Order: sequence, then structure tokens, then C-alpha cells
Amino acid sequence: MKQVVQNYKSGELALLDVPAPGCKPGGVLVRSAFSLISTGTELMKVSEAGMSMLGKARSRPDQVAKVVQSVATNGVPATYRKVMGKLDSYTPLGYSLCGVVEQVGAGIDDVKAGDLVACAGNEHALHAELNWVPKNLYAPVPDGLAARHAAFGTVGSIALQGVRRGESQLGEVALVIGLGLIGQLVVQLLAASGVRVIGADPDPARCELAERLGAAACGDPASAAVEIAVAELTGGLGVDQVYLAAGGGSNQPVELAARLSRDRGRVVDIGKCRLELPWNAYYEKELDVRFSRSYGPGRYDPEYELEGRDYPVGYVRWTERRNLACFLDLLARGRVDVEPLVSHIADFDDAVETYQSLKDGELKAVAVLFRYPGQAPQAPAPAVAVPAVAVSTESVKPSPARAARTPVRLAFVGAGNYATSMLLPHLAQRDGVELSTVVTTTALSGANAQRKFGFAAATTDLDAVLGDPSVDAVFVVTRHSSHAELTRRALLAGKAVFVEKPLALTEDELAGVLAAVEESGNDRLQVGFNRRFAPLLQEARQRFGARTGPASLRYLVNAGRLDHGSWYLRQGTEGTRFAGEGGHFIDTASWLLEADPVSVYAVASPGNEDLQVVLRYPDGSTATISYVTTGSPGFPKETLDLVADGKVLRLDDFVRASVYDRKRWVSSRLPKARDKGQNAELAAFVKAVRTGGPMPVPLQSLVATTAATLAVQAGLAGGAPVTLERT
Repeated sequence: MKQVVQNYKSGELALLDVPAPGCKPGGVLVRSAFSLISTGTELMKVSEAGMSMLGKARSRPDQVAKVVQSVATNGVPATYRKVMGKLDSYTPLGYSLCGVVEQVGAGIDDVKAGDLVACAGNEHALHAELNWVPKNLYAPVPDGLAARHAAFGTVGSIALQGVRRGESQLGEVALVIGLGLIGQLVVQLLAASGVRVIGADPDPARCELAERLGAAACGDPASAAVEIAVAELTGGLGVDQVYLAAGGGSNQPVELAARLSRDRGRVVDIGKCRLELPWNAYYEKELDVRFSRSYGPGRYDPEYELEGRDYPVGYVRWTERRNLACFLDLLARGRVDVEPLVSHIADFDDAVETYQSLKDGELKAVAVLFRYPGQAPQAPAPAVAVPAVAVSTESVKPSPARAARTPVRLAFVGAGNYATSMLLPHLAQRDGVELSTVVTTTALSGANAQRKFGFAAATTDLDAVLGDPSVDAVFVVTRHSSHAELTRRALLAGKAVFVEKPLALTEDELAGVLAAVEESGNDRLQVGFNRRFAPLLQEARQRFGARTGPASLRYLVNAGRLDHGSWYLRQGTEGTRFAGEGGHFIDTASWLLEADPVSVYAVASPGNEDLQVVLRYPDGSTATISYVTTGSPGFPKETLDLVADGKVLRLDDFVRASVYDRKRWVSSRLPKARDKGQNAELAAFVKAVRTGGPMPVPLQSLVATTAATLAVQAGLAGGAPVTLERT
């Protein structure tokens, strides 16, 4: 299928051929009929992409701050790779469309194939021929409403949420500053609510359009016309509400809002304009400044948007989905008219030329629509049921050796940030490795990985990859909730598997993986516990030498706070944060202590954010892992001390290591970057696949680490140590 994309580093716009998305549970697959270009938001992104690197930095100081923090935590090389990887990738455009439901995912019962729906979201309502859209980001289109008008649904919801934030009442007077697409819709919504509206915009054509659509008066904010209109309609008191729907770097809209508002008036920011509030003017009138967050409540909440968890109507009357349905209803009943806003309808094949014309100013437009070619719906894919199998590993068969000169053909399932920054750069240039296929649920991420790392193919069809006999090994680098199932399927298909941590989130998932090992006789499995492969830690362990008595290990993990909206926060589906990451530290401790733990005791601070995990080993050794989120971001992330037999090993965040014995050893110099062992781990895995030799970490160790990680949550719930029984 085709999709509009942009490279933020170079500014390149392209209509790219990408794999079609699959239909996942909890949503629908939609074939686009019309999608709307947001001439404000999208053109701002297009313009930013064309800036120099300095210009990009000046336009996004928030992102610059994140880069500075990443340098402090991860070092310059790792941060540079991560930032350049993100910049030099294709990103999608679009967030408002209307299309026909082509396939319905499990759990959806409010629409069926063939229904017309309006869709929202900058990850799900893209300028693409096909989109997978979760339940709370689409709404059925009322009978009789044209598809090209329903494509305004998302932008209309933004305007509607802004009006709701203003709490307008019958008979009030409102000022709308900025009469672009959002401003024109705000004017109509206010007028439909019985509010008299004054518009302000330097473009006479937009002022004329707003007056035709219901504004009482409009004018250039730099002239006296707007102030005169406000004085006449309010009797000199000032407007009750001001809606900031303007963009750009001028502070004039904010200053005008203060000048023309009444005492204790309301100022609502809908667009992205400069907001340097003149303190005296806002203080003296005690103005109420409000922000309107996109389409409404639910926006940026992954449980609402991705998992379909609605807010009770008694507590949240207008969610983003209800706003979307409400705006469609207003359109269908003729209370809002978007046809006069349509300046141009372009064929989707002409998307790049259309954006360029808008950017260059050749095409003057309030709203531009893409029109998609009609195609017949495709039949849904058949469901596959997999029976449960009892756990036993006795039937494991050794893997046959491969021809030494044959390249190892690898397939990737998932191409997110970790895969593209920490794994694929090490594999792309490795001799004897061929990147065969990348499988993703979103088409563009697969196309980006194919372009950047040289995959032979990109697809959304996992079954085709698992059924390809030429693929030697499958990398599972998806979100945590899918790891166990994808690993199980790949093992049953006879592939060697490298799965990023965690291997499983529940005991049942772990049992399912082991059942696949027994059924297939395939134990060719590696979990991405990379720290034991870190060169600095390996050298320190060698310098520490053998021990005769029990050891005491302390591991401090200064994990830090997560950004709002991080998928790591979705504990309902993705497990706890420690369940996802804790295996790294348990595996490292077990490797250093040369044994698997026999019991786990865990305690947590209120909210289970800071954990203390104590592991006990067969010889009496103990390991204490302090996993904390409340520390300073300036402190190193990982520090480790191992004490035994009068010796001490210390690791400082994979930057420096030391061993205190009769003679003290300190690593000779600071490395250029923190090497946490990914490259060495991948080399060991590829070698095992090529030669048919043992996997880098024994299966029993992977299982023991996963079981110990799962036991942490059980220990927290029960308040007592958990014994790990060997079966």
C-alpha cells in the first residue's frame, strides 16, 4: 500500500510503498476514502523538517533538553546514534480521515465490514491507503453524511473540545483569534451555541469566510476594526471568551486577548501560538487562562486510546470518541458546514506535489483533502487455535550444524527504538549475516528498517516468515505482552529465537514456551540478557577470580522516572516495569555468582515504584537489587559491588570497573561509550546458529531468571519469601 511519509532530518517528502497493516484485536482495519490535511499542524511539521539542525533545535527546545539528559545518562555516542536514528527515519503524516471498514478485529461489535467510519489519531488515521484504528479512535458516520465531510471529524473534535473548555453560554460574546481551519470551525460551533462571535485574522478572505459562516464581525487584529466591533457588541465591557487558534511566533494574539477581554474573562489556547503572558494585563483583569488538549479526555492515555477502556459517562461526559461522534452528528444535521472550507481536493497519488504547493504558498487553502482510489474489501484472515501442552524438556533434540560458509539469514519481528538503535546496527554490517525480512504491525516502521539496514523484504505477515525455510533465526523485539506467544510460535516453526527481555510476563506464558520446546524438540533460544557479555564486566570478573566462600552482591539500579505516555506504564497489558526490565539484573547477578537463585524476597515503597529484591543462592550467597525510580537523573544508572573472600569487585555504570584484592586493579581508561554487551551477545548468538553449537546461555538459566523475575511480583503480593522449586 501507499503512505505519505517525511524524513525529519532531510525534509524529504515521499509517497512510499509499505506493507499493509494487519487487523489486531480491539480495532478495525479501515480503507481510506478521504483524509484531511491539517494546514496548520502538518505544515508546521513539514516546515520544521526543512530547517537546519540548529533551526530544528531552536524550534523544539523540549527535545533538546531530552538529548542533553540522554548524553549525561548514556554518553555521547549512544545518544548520537539514537537521535540520528530517529531523525533519519520516515515519519507519518495525517490524523483525520474517513474510510470503509475492511476487517473487524476481535472484541469489536459496534461496526462491521463495509461500514463508513471517521478516524482520529496521528498514529492511526494517517495519510495511507489502509490504517488499523483502535475502538476509541473511530466513530460510525451517520447516514447521509458525505465521506469527504466526515473526514473533518478529528479536526472538528479539536475545535469542539476548545469550545467546551471555554464554557460558553447563551448570549455571550467571544473573540476567535486566527481564522484558519480550526478557527473557522470554532466560529461555527460558537454561533450554533447562541454565542455572538468576532473574528480576528490578517487575511481578508478568511475574515469574509468567517462572516459567511456565522461571525458577527471580523477584521485585521492590527487595525481598529476588531476593537470597535468588541466595543459595540459588549457595550464596552469586553468579550466573555477569547479562543487562541493562531500559530506562529508572534505574541500579538496573547496581548490582544488581554486587551479585549472583560474582567475575569476566559482565554482558551487551542492552537500553538507564542504564550508570553503580559503579567499586569492578565493579573489586573484576573483572566482565566485555559488549555484545550487536542480532541478531548482520553487523548494521550494509552489505556483509553489503545486498550479501549472507556471513561464512565457519569464522570467524563465528553471523551475524544464522544466528541468525534458529536461533531459528526452536527455535520449530519447541518449545524456545521465544512464544504465552504474545502479549498482543494487532490488525488492521493499527487500527495507530495500537494504538500510542496502548500509549503511554497502556490496553493492557498483553508482545508485540503486527499481522495483515495476505491478498492474492493479483502476477506478476513482465518483464525488459528493452538492447544495447550504439558511442560517437559526431556525431548529436546540437538540442532543440526549448518554449512559454515552459508550466511545466517535473520528475520526481525518488531523494529522499534531498541531494535534499530541497539541490535540492527551491530548486525547490518556483520560478515556472514543476511537480514532477510522485517515484520511489523505498522507498515512504515518496517519500510524504515528495510531502507536503513538493508532487509531484503518488509511485511506485516508473520506466518509467511515463520513458514520460510530459508530463515534460520527470528528476533522477537516487540512489546512485552507479545514476547512469549511470538517465541512459542517461532520455536514451533523450527527457528532459532532471540527474544528481547522479558521472555514471559506470567507463569502460564513461561509454561507455554517450554511446551513449545518439548513439542518441537527445539531449544534454540536466547533472551536478550546482554550485561553478562559486557567486555568491562567480563574482564572484572576474570580479575576477581574464583571464590571459595559465599558472596554478597549489591546492585543499585537508578531507573529514573518514565515520560508521561510511555508504554512501560501500561501494567495491565505490558506487566510491571520490573517484570520487563528486572531480568537483566537478576541474570547478571546469577552469572557473577555462577548459580541460579533458590528464593526471592521483595519489598516495595508505596505504589511499588522503588523495589528491594533479595535473591538467595544454593551456597548461601545473596544478591540485593535496589530498583529505584526516585533518584537523581544525574547519578549513574547501574552500580554493582560483589564482595567475597576478602575481595571486592565494583562496576560503575559500564564506564569504569575495579577489583580490590592484595593488589588493586582499575580499568585503564574510560571507554568511548557504555558497552553493555549487545554486540558480543549477538556475535555469540549468530555463531551458535551458524555452527549448531550450544546457545550462549543455557535454557535452564533463562528459565530460572524468568521465574525469579516473576516471583518478585508474587513476593510483593504475599509479603513473604518465595521459594523457587526446580521441576
